[in-house]
Amino acid sequence: MNSKLICCVALGVAYFSASAEDWPQWGGATTRNMYSPAKGLPDHFTKDKNGEIKFKPGTDDVDPANILNLKWVVKLGSQSYGNVTVAKGKVFIGTNNESPRDKRHLGDRSILMCFDEKTGELAWQQVVPKLASGKVNDWEALGLLSSPTIENDRVYVVSSRCEVLCLDVNGMANGNDGPFKDEAKYVVKDVILDKGKPTERPAPPIEPGPKDGDIIWRYDMIDELGVFPHNASDCAPLIVGDVVYVNTSNGQDWGHSNIPSPNAPSLIALDKKTGELIGEDDAKIGPRIFHGLWSSPSAGAVNGKQYVFYGGGDGVCYAFDTKPVKEGDANYLKKVWWYDCNPPERKKFKYPDPEGPSEINATPVLWKNRIYIAVGQDPEHGEGVGNLTCIDATKTGDITKTGKIWSYDKIHRSLSTASITPEGLLFIGDFSGYVHCLDAETGKLYWTHDMKAHIWGSTLVADGKVYVGDEDGGLVVFEASKEKKVLSETNLGAPVYSTPVAANGVLYISSNSHLFAFAGSPTAPGTLKP
Repeated sequence: MNSKLICCVALGVAYFSASAEDWPQWGGATTRNMYSPAKGLPDHFTKDKNGEIKFKPGTDDVDPANILNLKWVVKLGSQSYGNVTVAKGKVFIGTNNESPRDKRHLGDRSILMCFDEKTGELAWQQVVPKLASGKVNDWEALGLLSSPTIENDRVYVVSSRCEVLCLDVNGMANGNDGPFKDEAKYVVKDVILDKGKPTERPAPPIEPGPKDGDIIWRYDMIDELGVFPHNASDCAPLIVGDVVYVNTSNGQDWGHSNIPSPNAPSLIALDKKTGELIGEDDAKIGPRIFHGLWSSPSAGAVNGKQYVFYGGGDGVCYAFDTKPVKEGDANYLKKVWWYDCNPPERKKFKYPDPEGPSEINATPVLWKNRIYIAVGQDPEHGEGVGNLTCIDATKTGDITKTGKIWSYDKIHRSLSTASITPEGLLFIGDFSGYVHCLDAETGKLYWTHDMKAHIWGSTLVADGKVYVGDEDGGLVVFEASKEKKVLSETNLGAPVYSTPVAANGVLYISSNSHLFAFAGSPTAPGTLKP
């Protein structure tokens, strides 16, 4: 949709609206570039001179009287890593169940929440029970980590049970649609100790109501593929045509010394209408996984041919053909090219040494026939050296020695996906807390900024501004320019592990405990929504 700057006068104040575009998936589009053409977004969020969001005394309720440009704010759980997506008049986010919205569902659960885009009212939620195997596969209280993808009337998300779920965008409000009819049994799986072993026990079904999720189909990657997720399952599903591509979250065992399922695929393709498996990668990444698989795939056309790009748990970035090819009894996504993002000198150090190699946790970004990707490790391994690489996506085969356009090794380990402006300014954060601004064409460094706290999420560039949050609850807004200029600093009162997004004139920022919707024009106090 073309961006339009609409000026109107109301009560003597000029209001500007951002471009009316949804943000239906991680990165906004399949190229996963954390850039939005939105206009009129705010860069200040509180009246407090110290930039702190205030809470009502003795509570964790946000005080809206202290906030600027607030449209609405809602309470989430206590840990919220699942990044916001916005489509079809609804806002989706993953969290945990520490602030239960439905008293029928208590205890540790992962939750996908769906809010009304205009009001912030809860439309529905999908409850996901924990795996019986415990923290080795499904770490307690993490919540739902996946950023959902919305297309037409369907929502695609990876659950904390290592499933791909296809949901009705309207939940149960329009009835129980699709072939899956066991929602009442699905949500009540509970875990008990049976002779010292965690075991799922049957529980009385809980019949879904209009504010519950409606599962259309479900694909269990543990049961169907034998994958072994390490601590958590996470992927932002990618849709190209009639196919949904998903990272399987395969990884190490509890002892960090063995890959229980080395032959399991790392990237799979499912029929988006039925959930049927139609292909798996042919890269055989499993035996080389350093720790786990947490990157999400991206896609785009290179010289007129469509590819899927994927960051491997072996530190290698891959390009695959989008169409599976039958070989024997299986269908494979064939490698087009692959590039080892770890410099050779890192290989002499043992993983997870701070000087050693890293896997890829970020998402590859496609821009002008180039892929931009940084390496990093599980945050529990701490800080260390990193690498940001610009790869020529037009080549084929092993392009480790021939595909590098430039690399930048002054970045630390990073979980972050890059943001690139149409003019070629690249912004990216690293886990050590630095924001880097570079020239996307040449890799020239323009500036860095120390947030003085770990950065888990990614930068968002929109409206000539750069938005980024940190582990201490900080939200910093920069001018998107070659010269560093800090426009504002705000503290949201809880860690920010997610990435800001812009949709339909509204900026969405989630902390661990709250989701804020900021509109660019009004400066009056906002309202709280239940």
